[in-house]
Amino acid sequence: MHDQPSRVPDAPELFTWEFATDPYPAYAWLREHAPVHRTRLPSGVEAWLVTRYADARQALADQRLSKNPAHHDEPAHAKGKTGIPGERKAELMTHLLNIDPPDHTRLRRLVSKAFTPRRVAEFAPRVQELTDRLIDGFARRGSADLIHEFAFPLPIHAICDMLGVPREDQDDFRDWAGMMIRHGGGPRGGVARSVKKMRGYLADLIHRKREAPGDDLISGLIKASDHGEHLTENEAAAMAFILLFAGFETTVNLIGNGTYALLRNPEQRGRLQDSLAADETGLLATGVEELLRYDGPVELATWRFATEPLTLGGRDIAAGDPVLVVLAAADRDPARFAEPDTLDLARRDNQHLGYGHGIHYCLGAPLARLEGQTALATLLTRLPDLRLAVDPSELRWRGGLIMRGLRTLPVEFTPR
Repeated sequence: MHDQPSRVPDAPELFTWEFATDPYPAYAWLREHAPVHRTRLPSGVEAWLVTRYADARQALADQRLSKNPAHHDEPAHAKGKTGIPGERKAELMTHLLNIDPPDHTRLRRLVSKAFTPRRVAEFAPRVQELTDRLIDGFARRGSADLIHEFAFPLPIHAICDMLGVPREDQDDFRDWAGMMIRHGGGPRGGVARSVKKMRGYLADLIHRKREAPGDDLISGLIKASDHGEHLTENEAAAMAFILLFAGFETTVNLIGNGTYALLRNPEQRGRLQDSLAADETGLLATGVEELLRYDGPVELATWRFATEPLTLGGRDIAAGDPVLVVLAAADRDPARFAEPDTLDLARRDNQHLGYGHGIHYCLGAPLARLEGQTALATLLTRLPDLRLAVDPSELRWRGGLIMRGLRTLPVEFTPR
């Protein structure tokens, strides 16, 4: 009698609500059985998903995979369904997530002059002040929704301050940003309207900063020049927009997902609280990197399009095909990380892909680290008995393709 060939189990269903709650088992299946997998996304667009660490790292740095949507061989039904809703119409396409060298090289160099690590470091007291003020708002109550009352307002006010958006205008920004987040998995029209309003506001703000520059990021973007080259008004608006867009929802999710992971792993959280009480910062620094790896804010890297036929993970990809690198899957690859499904805040060998890799490595990583470390350290120190106020099964994750984040995070604690 012949041995039956072992049957590969059926592929898991992707992009359902169950999948959004915990995508990691499905990603483990893909890594093992279909590491480069062609699938139809909820939008109807067909794309390749890359799930193994080695393939993901290669794809993120591969010059044949362009960031420019002009390379998408898109059928009519897919028009405008990649990228950020509304950015095309609002003339906000010329930002770092959508362009390749040499334009990318020039723009990134100009922006780097304005967005320096020194500027981020000088911003630390302001981030601490914002963090404390937000916690003051609910500390006496003994309960809070950490997404809406903490993780959401902190980065929006921080990035607005950094860009130079006057305090009296920041509530408008908060509304537009809220619309972007709420519609992450829903109709694109609401997001596009917010993008349009933001675009109008930024154009006006850039105009005002040209007349009267200050010591802020937008003034820095306008001033930054390279061999006499400046950012055009469109480029400056697109740049300010993407710093806001990319620097805000990612940090909301870093704080939200990170806090949730700590609440679900009490032993790790206890170690972190002990080290903070002893005034040590080492475990906080490695801990935030581990939280980024374990359940990071960006599930899939932003869109890439093959400019020529290429082979990736043994699969032939045609010119014009969209490729999505699944950072969440790559960062739990057992071929790269020991015990990848275990949260280990002291993990040393942690070259995670949470901030990307290659020329598109996240420009805002120093700011995200600062905000994540400040938020988590202050929360755990000021509210030491923080606990979930609902059963984990009641929590809902926002639908959407690129980002991974909770809609709400209800918590309880002893009023302070």
